[in-house]
Amino acid sequence: MKLLRYGPPGQEKPGMLDRDGEIRDLSGTIPDLTPDALSPAVLDRLRKLNAANLPLVPGTPRIGPCVAQVPKLVCVGLNYVDHAKEGGMAIPTEPVLFLKAVSSITGPNDDVMLPKGAQKGDWEVELGIVIGSKTQYASESDALKHVAGYCVVNDVSERNYQLERGGNWSKGKSADTFCPLGPWLVTADEVPDPQALDLFCELNGQRMQNGSTRNMIFNCAKIVSYISHFMTLMPGDVIPTGTPAGVGLGMKPQRFLKPGDVMRLGVAGLGEQRQKVVAWG
Repeated sequence: MKLLRYGPPGQEKPGMLDRDGEIRDLSGTIPDLTPDALSPAVLDRLRKLNAANLPLVPGTPRIGPCVAQVPKLVCVGLNYVDHAKEGGMAIPTEPVLFLKAVSSITGPNDDVMLPKGAQKGDWEVELGIVIGSKTQYASESDALKHVAGYCVVNDVSERNYQLERGGNWSKGKSADTFCPLGPWLVTADEVPDPQALDLFCELNGQRMQNGSTRNMIFNCAKIVSYISHFMTLMPGDVIPTGTPAGVGLGMKPQRFLKPGDVMRLGVAGLGEQRQKVVAWG
């Protein structure tokens, strides 16, 4: 299934994408795509619905973040060798983890707003893992059983705040609008191999990133298992899994976001995002 949320910010309703790419309203079945709706039992119930019998949503409504009430964003950094090398950083021997504020979550096509004092805004297309059931000390062989589905994430970054202002990375990752999520949550049964997905990101029509999840240093099963040994993963948690090479930080000369830029990015089978960059305020 391709599940989504549509409508004005703060007033989104749950929906399902039918075979023709039309949005069908799910609000008569579930109140929203909250963590409770991501349980295996609820997802099984949704799979049994005939999308043709659900109300058709007219027009082209705004698409919101594909998951509501996300408890936490646990991100993986430097998870592609080529990205670590372009940033001049050591290849990690264990997953690099950081938290991104949930207040950064926004719709996949909403404007990305550079924060006050921004100097080095950057783009990062990533595969997002969405957790569907409580996960503690999971083995790698069982880890993906806890996954509800996958989505596209743009882990937007302000490199000055991330790398030049001391402390950890979170303050360079957590500005409002810095986590476009969606357009869809594609359930795990429709993603048979999360390590065989191509990713791309364009800036103003120029292809900046071309990658594949097969080139991750730590695969999705390893990531979920690893994180679950340090913290309990809860339904609705989202794990952005790292970005391939091609970010502005790694270019020579470096290139960073400015108001008026347009990002387009996507992951095979999971849809695309498009964001216009605007200045704060």
